[in-house]
Amino acid sequence: MDGLTIGKVAQLAKVHIETLRYYEREKVVPRPLRTSSNYRRYPEDTVRRVRFVKHAQELGFSLKEIKELLALRGTRGAGCRNVQQRALAKRKEINEKIRSLQGMRRALHKLVEQCKGKGPLTECPILESLDSNGKR
Repeated sequence: MDGLTIGKVAQLAKVHIETLRYYEREKVVPRPLRTSSNYRRYPEDTVRRVRFVKHAQELGFSLKEIKELLALRGTRGAGCRNVQQRALAKRKEINEKIRSLQGMRRALHKLVEQCKGKGPLTECPILESLDSNGKR
């Protein structure tokens, strides 16, 4: 039986074996055929697929979104526009997260500036602010 072992796929795709098993469980990577002694044997294109998944994750796509992207390849009538729409939505989501994180950073900056780092905890402006549920 031809194909790659799980170790070889993991090595070539630069992932851990457990990552590969996880992708199988999540149905991002098809379950491979097994030998008579129950060893996994992956088709060679599995390496490319795992690399695709990892790169998409690095760009912020969830496994659900990645499965949708992969499914587009087999969808009749799907085109580049379908992929672009998903990428634009992801970019918008990331921009919203960035704005939210910048707001958190500004709020923390103000709190740190208010705190002199001296005195008892009962007078700590950071803790007081957190206790006030943001009603300062």
